[in-house]
Amino acid sequence: MSRTGYVALGCGIALYGGSLAVRRVGLDGRIHGVALEPLAVVALSVAAVVAAAYGSYAIVWAFLGQTANKRRRHDVRNVLRLVFGALTVIAVFGILTSEWVGVIFSLGIVGFAITFALQQPLFSLIGWLYIVIKRPYQVGDRIAIEEMRGDVVSIDFFVTEVWEIGGDLVSSNQPSGRIVTVPNSTILSARVVNFYGEGVQYVWNELSIQVAYETDLPFASEVMTEVATEQLGEEMARGVSSYRRRLAETPVELDVNDGPTVNVVQGESWVELRLRYLVHPRRGTRVRNALYEAILDRFNDHPERVKFPVSRNR
Repeated sequence: MSRTGYVALGCGIALYGGSLAVRRVGLDGRIHGVALEPLAVVALSVAAVVAAAYGSYAIVWAFLGQTANKRRRHDVRNVLRLVFGALTVIAVFGILTSEWVGVIFSLGIVGFAITFALQQPLFSLIGWLYIVIKRPYQVGDRIAIEEMRGDVVSIDFFVTEVWEIGGDLVSSNQPSGRIVTVPNSTILSARVVNFYGEGVQYVWNELSIQVAYETDLPFASEVMTEVATEQLGEEMARGVSSYRRRLAETPVELDVNDGPTVNVVQGESWVELRLRYLVHPRRGTRVRNALYEAILDRFNDHPERVKFPVSRNR
């Protein structure tokens, strides 16, 4: 990429030198009554600006884009595109009109005019700036915007592309295979939930199992916490540590349990045991299925202590 940038930059310099040569030597002739010299100078100057801008962008990107962080690389690329694109447009307009001050002033007036005609694209561009500055989500995060949930694939100037999970095709938290395009303006007015931010990369999940009133509830609760600790002990400990560090940076005061816990909820015909645990959002369904199987196997090993509601009461 850097080699291409240097070649493009060299072409830009050569084209600009060509425009100076044409201006100094002169070029006779006309096409349909239009003098060739000013037309050639303008064409060479515009080509020089475009080539030099692309070359400069490629060179800067070659140095700044070497970071291993995919999210930062994605943001740097978008910012460079915006900056070099805007400078190129202003330079080209300046060449075409030969009045730089007038171009900048005109762009301001035109900006007010197109605000009414291009409200949604402008709002989306403002939304992109908000995303870059405030970081409500980044590439790779799992998010929910309104009724849509998925993993962020890319964040462009106007839209965010999300790899959908759930949706109309599947009922679990698994990828549906569809790419959903969300206008960046949506973030300015909609609720955005980030399941996988930089602060805490874990979320709290619950697993519910219904048992009969005849069940030994302390025993059943102990079995559920034991199974969860066996499968999630070390990972949950790391997640709790991250969670506590993040809470320490905020004014929020919460008690965070070191391990899984069980909450007992009374129903009309059964008791619901809700196992609460910390898990990575992308492993939520897989972990829940494994916990269900292991817990039910333990319960079935002790039918005298764990009873299930009869079918007519469920």
